Amino acid sequence: MATFATDSDLLEYEPQIKDYGIQEYSDLHEKTYDDIIRLLDIKWWPTYDRHDISVLGGSTKLSPSRLDSSQFTRAAVYHTLAYYIYPRLSSFDPDGDAFREKMNYYKAKFEEEFDLIIRVGVNYDIDSSGSFSESEKESFYNGRLIR
Repeated sequence: MATFATDSDLLEYEPQIKDYGIQEYSDLHEKTYDDIIRLLDIKWWPTYDRHDISVLGGSTKLSPSRLDSSQFTRAAVYHTLAYYIYPRLSSFDPDGDAFREKMNYYKAKFEEEFDLIIRVGVNYDIDSSGSFSESEKESFYNGRLIR
């Protein structure tokens, strides 16, 4: 299964994460991958300028293999921590706990990072050339008047 991040990426942000009893997170990385693809389908793909897709032989559906996966590594780490790891570790005590605080912190970081990716432009290899030209890096707000 495809992923945007690995356990070593997690360890860059949370070096002690394996000290809590879970030693392998590959299934969680796969869930995060699916969640990010679903978010792209909802928030970015409908806005992507696809006027030349049929000319280039592209599909009218989002093809995850055409994404620049390295662009989503940081967001994937934040998402995995916020939505899968820290909820498993939290006691959800009404007075709060450290894991719930970290969960909330990484949720906010994920939302911020995902928004930045969308605003800067998702790298999408529409012509399957293996590289990303400037025309394939379209931002969410391309051609829109923002007030």
